[in-house]
Amino acid sequence: MAEVVLRSSIDRAGLSSQVVVDSAGTGDWHLGQRMNSGARSALARRGYDGSGHRARQIDASWFDSRDVLLAMDRSNLLALLRMGGAPDRVLLFGDVAGSGAEVPDPYGGSPADFDRVLGQLEAAAPEVTSRLARVVASPSA
Repeated sequence: MAEVVLRSSIDRAGLSSQVVVDSAGTGDWHLGQRMNSGARSALARRGYDGSGHRARQIDASWFDSRDVLLAMDRSNLLALLRMGGAPDRVLLFGDVAGSGAEVPDPYGGSPADFDRVLGQLEAAAPEVTSRLARVVASPSA
């Protein structure tokens, strides 16, 4: 869900040509599968389209080819750091959003759980987008 919400925010800000939003998990549990139906339904209820998403696993090459990787929770943050991510480029989504909050995985939860997480992502996306806009606007970017 985070990829879809953040990509939408990036699009609205006119940054699509400068910022690439990607998504992958630290594990290989659902490789190639569509987004969880609960997540797709929650997104659809709010006008997003998650139908094109397919599960992927992060590859170590991403640490060199991505400027920043955003982990949803501290467990994933630690996994990314153990895989070789640099602490200044592997960040907690909530820290970038200014809340410091972890984004829980609603997998297996109720529709209300998915809606709650989606609301958290929607609330955070504008600040993440604003910070990314400042990064791409800086002369050193």
